[in-house]
Amino acid sequence: MYSVLIAEDEPRLRAVLKDYFEKKGYEVLAAADGGEATDILETRMIDAAVLDVMMPVCDGFEVCRRLRKVSDAPVVFLTARTAEEDQLRGFEMDGDDYVTKPFSLPVLMARVEKLIKRYNGSEDSRTIEVPGISIALESREVFVQGELTGMPPRIYDLLVFFMKNRGRILSRDQLLDNVWGDDAAVYDRSVDAAIKKLRRLLGPCSGYVHTIIKVGYRFEVDEDEKI
Repeated sequence: MYSVLIAEDEPRLRAVLKDYFEKKGYEVLAAADGGEATDILETRMIDAAVLDVMMPVCDGFEVCRRLRKVSDAPVVFLTARTAEEDQLRGFEMDGDDYVTKPFSLPVLMARVEKLIKRYNGSEDSRTIEVPGISIALESREVFVQGELTGMPPRIYDLLVFFMKNRGRILSRDQLLDNVWGDDAAVYDRSVDAAIKKLRRLLGPCSGYVHTIIKVGYRFEVDEDEKI
């Protein structure tokens, strides 16, 4: 299930958007202002964000700026303004699309879905890659240096999550929440054991998984590690 942050200060529109996206199968994280949106981003990872430009506490542009420090998830700005300068500013803030109010819910949904597919490497193909590792998402096959490498489902999910969030420091709690989900039988040491197994299966690419002492892990391809 994909998660979407919807930040909109108008209560009725926020409720309509939340209901519509949830009916389409999305997990919706709703925020009434820029402050709430920022708080969500500090604890949750998202697959896309729909941000009203004009919000209390901090505007949509500022929320996008803060999001870009930790994620490249797609952002769609909502605004009642049509000035070209506003749209240009949105793109300068690394926004991906700009929708002017009033708008069609199906059209907004189609734009968000297209961006999510692109973000997850599934618009033109169903693969995600870094040097030395390629994952075929539809068949759940992992290739390390061109060789098919079998992985248990949980280890596969862990690798996919790492690759989609490469460069970002991930705590054990974040990994548990996003990879293990509601499985109550897991704990912090489960993450460490899974990381150890993942490194073994990655072989020459095991150095991509970095331990951040007392914090968690980061998946990153350093220049001197590229295969």
